[in-house]
Amino acid sequence: MSQSPLRDKLDDLSGDSLELRVLSDISRILVGEQEVMGLLAKTMRILQEKLGFVQGVLCLRHSDKLMIEASYGLSDEENNRGTYKIGEGITGLVALHGSPSIIHNTAHTPEFLNRTGSRGEVIFDSFVCVPITLNGGTIGTLSLTFDQLEPPLLEKLVNLLVVVANILADAVDSVREQKLERERLERENDRMRLELGESKSFDNIVGHSSAMRAVYMELSKVARSTANVLLLGESGTGKELLAQAIHYASDRSNGAFVAVNCAALPEGLIESELFGHEKGAFTGAIKQRIGRFEEASEGTLFLDEIGDIPIQTQIKLLRVLQEKVFERVGSQQAVITNARIIAATSRNLEKMKDDGEFREDLYYRLAVLPINVPPLRRRKVDIISLADYFLSKYNKRYNKEVKRLSTPAIDMLMSYHWPGNVRELENMIERAVIMSNSGVINAIDLPPSLQTAAATGTEGSIATDTERPTQANIASLRAAFESELITAALKRNRGNVSASARELGTTIRKLNYRIQQLQIEPQLHR
Repeated sequence: MSQSPLRDKLDDLSGDSLELRVLSDISRILVGEQEVMGLLAKTMRILQEKLGFVQGVLCLRHSDKLMIEASYGLSDEENNRGTYKIGEGITGLVALHGSPSIIHNTAHTPEFLNRTGSRGEVIFDSFVCVPITLNGGTIGTLSLTFDQLEPPLLEKLVNLLVVVANILADAVDSVREQKLERERLERENDRMRLELGESKSFDNIVGHSSAMRAVYMELSKVARSTANVLLLGESGTGKELLAQAIHYASDRSNGAFVAVNCAALPEGLIESELFGHEKGAFTGAIKQRIGRFEEASEGTLFLDEIGDIPIQTQIKLLRVLQEKVFERVGSQQAVITNARIIAATSRNLEKMKDDGEFREDLYYRLAVLPINVPPLRRRKVDIISLADYFLSKYNKRYNKEVKRLSTPAIDMLMSYHWPGNVRELENMIERAVIMSNSGVINAIDLPPSLQTAAATGTEGSIATDTERPTQANIASLRAAFESELITAALKRNRGNVSASARELGTTIRKLNYRIQQLQIEPQLHR
């Protein structure tokens, strides 16, 4: 047997003085170390210095597997090999049963797998492994490998490591939760990149409210389709940005994205704009011009304010959607198009259809995949994020250094009813950046429509999800934000109230009380 540094300390360990020194040192770093991974690394170093082991491994449980999270004496390659299924090998059995294990001689123990391959083919080591438990469940293991030691000393070592594992349980659980959350976010990001295309899809879309998350989920479903999409929502809600997101997330992302505002085109020119014209087709047609359908043939054609096109143009548009063919104005030659259509409107097409102002057959052709875009008053939790985004944008444009909005300015933005939606907010922030003479946007920098809320009928009003105004006081605004924060935490933690309480820095009792008050249903977020 080779000599171990630990054997020289046998008397200390028997008298518990070494155990006290180990626990004292670990307690000190628990108080002083804020970064959890640093805490685990320092703990492993203290154990090695005091106990003189050859190798040490701390594993975390991930579903039905154990993976090395911190180690001593192993290379990165060996760490990567150290993965165990629950119940596999000594480490897996300790995690399965939640009981410590002592191996006096690993060479005579077939259950010792030497999965990392770090101790060679023939090994004569001693090995101890203890579970790390929290709330009755095993969340990891701590194992140390020594040059061969006598059984009494190994028994003492296990007792010490059980105490260390109990001390570290909360910190290890924090690492495990962070790792699981990071993996979940990475999977979600991968899924969103896969379903919604490259970053271009969301570069200019700001919003994390539940209403916008529902829109993103709908986008992810329609993006890979070739069916027509109809975006329904008030003016200024960002329908064109969403149309761009669909385009860049689709298989047509390499094709052109062509946008046409139907409401901005005179009735006599809309057909020429959409279908193109031949030279001499009408006065002023001095040369041939291809239309937007032709231009977007392998890409996406966005028809904004589709409800404003005249009935006669609607008939021709219906034919293009049905047959994928049209003629330029002044020509009999058929032109084939493969453009995908995304239409948008701020008008009530259902009512227009019923009133005979919009063709029913065209409506159903366009509304294969309808998506409702929420107005800003229904996503008030996004106002501050949007304001910050526009603040950064116009600081760059006007070479200003406005850092933030004052609290009174934020209160005014949150109390306003936003008839012009995101476009109106953007215009207000642009104006405020221009008007501000300091590093802060104050209430005086905002337009009079916000400063004189009583005169404009917006004094103290905010809209609920049913668009019925309610009194805008601190309690209602706080409740709206609190509901969003709690709902988001529950979704991240799959409806787990305990984990959500830890994330939000509160107690389970307080969180359950607020969940009941705000009428949130955690089971819906599992």
